[in-house]
Amino acid sequence: MTPREHEILEIIKTKPTIEQNELASMLGITRSSVAVHIANLQKKGYLIGRGYIINNGNYIVGIGAANVDVHGKSKKAINLHDSNPGHMNTSAGGVTRNVSENFARLGGNVKLITAVGNDVYADKIRNECISAGIDISHILKVEDHASSTYISVLDENGDMFVALSDMSVLQEMTVDFIHSKSSIIKGSRLITCDPALHPDVMEEILNLYSDTIPVFVDPVSCAYAETIVDFIGKFHTAKPNILETEILSGMKIKSKKDLYKAAEKILDKGLKRIFISLGADGCLYMDREGKHIERKLAPVEHMVNATGAGDAFMAAVIYSYINAFTLDKTLDYGLAAGIAAISHEKTINPNMSVSLIENILKERKI
Repeated sequence: MTPREHEILEIIKTKPTIEQNELASMLGITRSSVAVHIANLQKKGYLIGRGYIINNGNYIVGIGAANVDVHGKSKKAINLHDSNPGHMNTSAGGVTRNVSENFARLGGNVKLITAVGNDVYADKIRNECISAGIDISHILKVEDHASSTYISVLDENGDMFVALSDMSVLQEMTVDFIHSKSSIIKGSRLITCDPALHPDVMEEILNLYSDTIPVFVDPVSCAYAETIVDFIGKFHTAKPNILETEILSGMKIKSKKDLYKAAEKILDKGLKRIFISLGADGCLYMDREGKHIERKLAPVEHMVNATGAGDAFMAAVIYSYINAFTLDKTLDYGLAAGIAAISHEKTINPNMSVSLIENILKERKI
């Protein structure tokens, strides 16, 4: 920060709604000069948006996918190679964006770094992020490119039957672009990301920041899990399912004993903590200190949409980490957030909140 920028920031701290003309008069400089200094403070992360919100450093950064989710749920058992009557809905999605929104709805402060195209889907992504309270001032806009899209077909029970995704716009986020956001990333308390990023970008994030800032990752899918096998040990926390755990560990899981062994193999690579999703059976937690806990809540009677459960779980784990919750409370919050997610047709339950999680725990804690 330059001396003049520091001077302007101190004035804004005492009078956040001050006009640029008034600032110019106080400092004896032109309004256009003030505008340049304000823009620089925003680029460096000291100010957020147009309202001169002071950045106090108490935030996390999400770096990864943001897309539009199109879900179709069949009314009856799916017949292949045929048209199946069902119900459709569209919402903003993307693993990192979903985690960011859930975290924001829990009361957290989050900045999203992602890439969108120049289309109506980009507008939908921005609008839903703003509505949820996510800072989107660091999104990369890629001209003449479609925004990321995810299409899923759910069976009559709300479970995923098949899905397709096009995240190619995210490959436009280069290492140089990540370097341009270094001041924002350095000021964060935690980084959450997903392997839809280009492997070079993911590796650069880990090389630059993992020694000083905890980096949390959701492997997303078997295909994406393959891209982080070589540097899984640089992450602080990972949240794979069983299939992704097989890929990260390099072994098949056919029993409970295999599951524990696979988790140990991943932790031996350097990962500090792992939360393995077990579906209806809850979650297995293990860490490098030797702790291991299996946890589950009473299952829901009717699942509406399974798509966003893992993202909600991860957001609650991050919220718990930021607030220094106990391990037991962390697991409870993660599982309850997952139940909140599968109880709503949208990828993100718009009612997500700490009070909702607490209510679910009162009803379903075993």
